[in-house]
Amino acid sequence: MKKVFLTLLLTVITLTITNAQEVSKNAIGIRAGDGDGFGTEISYQRALSGNNRLEIDLGYENGDNFDGFKATGMYQWLWNIEGGFNWYAGAGAGVGTISLDDDFPARGNFNDDSETFIFAAGQVGIEYNFDLPLLISLDVRPEFYFGDFRDGNDLDIALGIRYQF
Repeated sequence: MKKVFLTLLLTVITLTITNAQEVSKNAIGIRAGDGDGFGTEISYQRALSGNNRLEIDLGYENGDNFDGFKATGMYQWLWNIEGGFNWYAGAGAGVGTISLDDDFPARGNFNDDSETFIFAAGQVGIEYNFDLPLLISLDVRPEFYFGDFRDGNDLDIALGIRYQF
């Protein structure tokens, strides 16, 4: 029984070591997409260990009747697929503010409004590490908002391009 347990333990350790993906220590770039108003974000990734990292994004958008910004923090786990491809999943949260320009003369409503909101988010994506220090990714981030105007959920799909250093 001890031999079987030892063999299983060594097999698991070997598989973990051979499948571990080395994460670049730092990466900075943009994450461009559009869930509901927040298009492009400045994105920074910081490696925490061999296959974990922290992603911090700061986004701004100016729409027809609103403008706002949001800051997001995500903790991510990475798994190597093959030949430079990785997939990742993560969870996180954020905070933001939005200013509404509610000018509807037909209704006699000229009220401007603003609010600060918080949100929780998940993330799943795929990325490719080029031989040069470039990382390209495509991900989906469902976000769950808690605010008066921004409440409910949203699905943010984005393409990321980052320089690794």
